[in-house]
Amino acid sequence: MRRTPLSVLMAAAAVTAFAAAGAAAPPAPSGDAPAFVVAGGVTQPVHSYTDAIRESVWVDLGTDLDDDGETDRMAVDIVRPAEPAAAGQRVPVIMDTSPYYLCCGRGNEAQRKTYDENGDPVGFPLYYDNYFVPRGYAVALVDDLGTNRSTSCPDGGGPAMTGASATVIDWLNGRATAYTSATGDETVDATWSTGAVGMIGKSADGTVANGVAALGVDGLRTIVPIGAVSSFYHQYNSNGAWGGYPPLRSGPPNLLTPQAYELCEPFFQELETRFGDEGNWTRYWAERDYTRRADRVEASVFLVHGFTDQAVPSDHLARWWDALSEAGVPRKLWLTQAGHVDPFDVDRARWVETLHRWFDHWLLDIDNGIDDEPMVSIEHAPGTWTDEADWPAAGTRDVALRPSSPGLLSTATAPPGDTAAYTDDPEQDRWVWAEHPDQPSPARVLFRTEPLASDLRLSGTASVTVRASSTTSEAVVSAALVDYGPATIHDYLNPGWGIENLGTRSCWGESTPADSACYLDTALSMHDVDHHVVASGTGDLGHWATLWRQLPLRPGRAQTITFDLTAMDHVVPAGHRIGLVLAGTDYWRSGAPSQLPTVTVDLARTSIELPAVGEL
Repeated sequence: MRRTPLSVLMAAAAVTAFAAAGAAAPPAPSGDAPAFVVAGGVTQPVHSYTDAIRESVWVDLGTDLDDDGETDRMAVDIVRPAEPAAAGQRVPVIMDTSPYYLCCGRGNEAQRKTYDENGDPVGFPLYYDNYFVPRGYAVALVDDLGTNRSTSCPDGGGPAMTGASATVIDWLNGRATAYTSATGDETVDATWSTGAVGMIGKSADGTVANGVAALGVDGLRTIVPIGAVSSFYHQYNSNGAWGGYPPLRSGPPNLLTPQAYELCEPFFQELETRFGDEGNWTRYWAERDYTRRADRVEASVFLVHGFTDQAVPSDHLARWWDALSEAGVPRKLWLTQAGHVDPFDVDRARWVETLHRWFDHWLLDIDNGIDDEPMVSIEHAPGTWTDEADWPAAGTRDVALRPSSPGLLSTATAPPGDTAAYTDDPEQDRWVWAEHPDQPSPARVLFRTEPLASDLRLSGTASVTVRASSTTSEAVVSAALVDYGPATIHDYLNPGWGIENLGTRSCWGESTPADSACYLDTALSMHDVDHHVVASGTGDLGHWATLWRQLPLRPGRAQTITFDLTAMDHVVPAGHRIGLVLAGTDYWRSGAPSQLPTVTVDLARTSIELPAVGEL
């Protein structure tokens, strides 16, 4: 079989969600009794989870990315209440597309899908099925491309992956074809679906939801991305600093199917020629930047992120939130001080109650007032939450602080000729640099304000402008914003990213012998510190002119770059000091230059702009 050019396959994948010409969407129920019961403003668990219908379908994607001569199919495991089906009533769908259902599991307890001896699904990870199916919802857990029981090849968040999940939504709306098996020819229709879909998921799962929403697919009513990527360039590169190859074939063991590892190698090699290895912005990254297509989003967005998330840094949330705001998308936001954690494990009861009302409103059109409540909930300190109208906070303004010798940070500009220098040490990172502020280090330069006279809230995204020269043709500049003063914070670098499991369980929905609704209770994992890295960022000095191309530096010649730090909402208490650390390679965010430079910073032309509420 002649291999189809990659560009044609990618284009086909992107439009599959809208192809199915002439296919009619299933009509919404007209005059039928609803498949749900409302009391106290929310749907009630009136359907049996034990007797629910459990089935698998394989949605035809119309592509052949693995070049096996068969069109790609995406596996979808569904659990839905039997009572509405028997009455001819339709139900909405909560959908989670994930690459991790077989290799690594989902949730705090790494749950995997399980099947009976006939291959029918019996165990669905997470609580969505146990909790929402009795309330009149279907739950569809979708195997991402090339994983578990799906075929095809993943393309790193590109048009193939987003288009595939959009095609599943098309099938739920009668616009695409699905089969009862992975290779058979018996078709199956989603006559039980209202066509209203809400996508949810953490990390990679939430990233797919972001990408599908940016396609504007009809039927997607809402998404709930948790700790998700909004731009793949900024996940693997940092303002021109190259961080490594996207894990198309790497990652956790058994992430992909054996077939995908074997058949997708030519596809992966072709993709890798497009994203480069110098941190340059390319068309590959442009088509994986969902913020550029926020004006296409028709779904509402309930975004959740941790400010100390190291797996998916909080700059993803800021870019996506700003783009959605500019596009006028209905939205809601939960912000925590924990790391890469599901809110189910941070504030379980309040989260489930909020998510319940959100889905009731957007998928069942229940007027429960959630759209009239404050849009933002922020955890300012461990376990301490406030509700606010928007984010960043009202009254936020940019305040510029400037470094000067010896180690001072203030609103005053340093005198001309004032410089400081560091030598890149890629064995260190932002947390090492921030330690021992009174001791000199060749690997960084550090500046601090005087103790603050009053509390200062920092809400939003800080930016750093650095003018510097290098002793070599390549140089990385990193910056860390530090709160110097005692505090108790989430232990966000522990294995639980700021939470720890307890020995007890609580139940959220109904159970079966194969699928428990009871989960380990959690507690916040706390850490007493004398300083705290609040935000950080990295840039490549060779990209001072453009992200499209890295320019060789002329040793000794200064260039100026400006880059954003990770998003934050942090109160620096009175008596604490604000610190700015400048250094080289932060191995959490980028690779090191081939020759390690000494970088000299022109302090008179270097500054940090803070999004501040209050007087400094």
